[in-house]
Amino acid sequence: MRPRRWAWALALACAAGSLSAAPPEPVAGSAPGAAVDPDWILARLAQPASMRTAFVEIRGSALLKAPLRLSGEYQRLEDDTLVREVRAPYAETTTIRAGEVKIQRAGKAARTFSLARAPELAGLQASFGALLAGDRKRLEQQYLVAAEGTRQQWTMTLTPRSSAVAAKLQGITLRGRGAELRCIEARPARSDASGGIELQRTLLAGAAREAANVTDASQFAALCRGHGAAQR
Repeated sequence: MRPRRWAWALALACAAGSLSAAPPEPVAGSAPGAAVDPDWILARLAQPASMRTAFVEIRGSALLKAPLRLSGEYQRLEDDTLVREVRAPYAETTTIRAGEVKIQRAGKAARTFSLARAPELAGLQASFGALLAGDRKRLEQQYLVAAEGTRQQWTMTLTPRSSAVAAKLQGITLRGRGAELRCIEARPARSDASGGIELQRTLLAGAAREAANVTDASQFAALCRGHGAAQR
């Protein structure tokens, strides 16, 4: 499995609990500026099936003349099924179900492989289940979990415990407001063909809608980091 797609698979597991287009919830019973901890965030990311949300992803590389922009929709149709549907600039559907990944692209034969075929993927399904359940204890079996910020703007980082995972992925950063997960940053451990580390960012829900016409990587990064809608 290529490092980029492997990092995406972990990022999709993190997105699982956010597949809702609902706006951020009001903070009741305390000041909106109250500090957060992982338990508070996980409790709000946990969602029942079925959920879906738009996403926009921009991949930058020194080998590209311009960043590659992908857009489409994440879907969680059942508790054990995640779907990533890319609609532009090409059509591709990736389905994770029962430990298997199926990739379908128009005009090409579908590809299917097991998540268990690589030892470093063993914790993927466990992480997926822990995020859906809001179970910090189970999540911490696979990652070091830390949170910072306020209920209006928070960040949660997941750092792999396993050396096999850490050899491919430095970590994942989740950024959100209230109950809305707005951005996922996945940082591969290995450099790309240009020799640099390619940070992969995916905007979700409200942030994805705000990025409808954004192609500039710096504006995309600002949206990810919670600095409001991009200037048009």
